[in-house]
Amino acid sequence: MLDIDGFTMTYIAIPLLIFLSRVADVTIGTLRIVFLSKGFKVLAPVLGFFEVLIWLLAMTKIFENLDNWFYFIAYAGGFAMGNYIGLIIEERIALGVVNIRIITQKSGVELIKNLSESGYGVTHLDAHGSKGPVHIIYCILKRKDVAEVTEIIKRFNPKAFYTLEDIRFTNSGVFRKRVLGQKNPIPIRKGK
Repeated sequence: MLDIDGFTMTYIAIPLLIFLSRVADVTIGTLRIVFLSKGFKVLAPVLGFFEVLIWLLAMTKIFENLDNWFYFIAYAGGFAMGNYIGLIIEERIALGVVNIRIITQKSGVELIKNLSESGYGVTHLDAHGSKGPVHIIYCILKRKDVAEVTEIIKRFNPKAFYTLEDIRFTNSGVFRKRVLGQKNPIPIRKGK
């Protein structure tokens, strides 16, 4: 049987457990908020249950030992690390759909053509900016495709101004279908 002395338990084991439980509950909380904002109505409450359960376990240990400042440091450190890890995971899973709005003073014909040939739905119009005529290009795409689209923008118009906006719901449009192992997805049309 493992025998852990009082010092090791008080100053290493319990603070480490508090830190790890806080990392877990804040990571889950960060993902819960993301899933909630993306409309995952079933997954968000399930994550909320485990988030609060883990938080209660960590808080119980802290309240039992309010005189040990190592627990407070572990709690705060776990909170910070949990936010960081949650955001990294959210970035990696890249759920959802975004609208990329591209504004260019240079002709957008080549950029529009390349985005369309790459399978992205594109809507464009001529407009007037504060320094003269501009082209506005709208492209709604999956978040996983943002890096590829920004590379296309940089290749065809490196001085273009672009913004990204999260979209909660779409009902039709042109989206790319990925086939497992395929580098260039096949464009598919949704809706009419």
